[in-house]
Amino acid sequence: MFCLSLQSTDPFFNLTVDEYLLKNSSEDYLILGINDSSVIIGKHQVAHREADTRFVTENNIPVIRRISGGGTVFHDRGNLNFSFILNSNQGKQIDFRKYTRPVIDFLSSIGIDAKFEGINDLKVEGLKISGNAEHVFRNRVLHHGTLLFSSDLELMKSSIRKEAGNYETRAVRSNPSPVINLNNVLKNVLKNVLKDVDNIYEFKSLMLNWFLANTPGSRIYELSGEETDKIRLQSETKYRTWEWNYAYGPEYHFSNRFEFKGGESLCSLFVKDGIIWESEIKGSGELEKVCKKLIGCRHMVKDIQEVLDKENIFKPEFDIYNFF
Repeated sequence: MFCLSLQSTDPFFNLTVDEYLLKNSSEDYLILGINDSSVIIGKHQVAHREADTRFVTENNIPVIRRISGGGTVFHDRGNLNFSFILNSNQGKQIDFRKYTRPVIDFLSSIGIDAKFEGINDLKVEGLKISGNAEHVFRNRVLHHGTLLFSSDLELMKSSIRKEAGNYETRAVRSNPSPVINLNNVLKNVLKNVLKDVDNIYEFKSLMLNWFLANTPGSRIYELSGEETDKIRLQSETKYRTWEWNYAYGPEYHFSNRFEFKGGESLCSLFVKDGIIWESEIKGSGELEKVCKKLIGCRHMVKDIQEVLDKENIFKPEFDIYNFF
């Protein structure tokens, strides 16, 4: 098995590495990486329903769709991402317990008693430390997951939408769980272990070295210049695009009641392929006139704001996030 330790913290690039090596190689891989702050949604989710649109927009936190299913996770430089890309027999690729077992064994080696619970989580003392997802491509499987080491849990909570009742859709739902950082768990571990994992980069090195020592035939792998160029190109043409991150998701209805100029208004939008196909606003005559002009508009903050600006409905008077 090739063991790849990514130096990039670009979540667009690093997510592309998973897909590229899955589909363009026949080798087995372990990939370890750390990403800048980002909300990573499952392949079949609605971006606006999963992320807190106001918070991620105002704080420039990207929302990125991955190729695997499952629910939403938060990445930052306190979270270690691991990916296994392995050849597997047809019909037996999906096996969360199998692919998380080595991670559990590694954590056990540093004194952490982690358990597989639910559909795809790893927990310590009942608190979640890892969410996992899988994707099958022919006879190969991609299993990737998170390991919360020293993540900003307040930033995580703010970035992920708490209430999604305004969205009606068949999209996959996330199942939020109470979480804990592993560095807090390690405070109870013997000092001779703790000194090796003072920060996430030491934790990453420790995990990499454990797999090299405990996986027969494993060796360090580095991306070639040609591979890096191809991955970078794919990250630009897919993972950084609105078409993939927002338009790809399932259709949905959005509805919301809000106050505008002293009265109550009701907004109803039908969105398909990221585009507003139906728009209805009741209550405010001013907004009722503009609602039809939203048809054909992307359901994005910037796009809707441009429509409202043309109609002289400016931000000081109207909160654009009423539409999200």
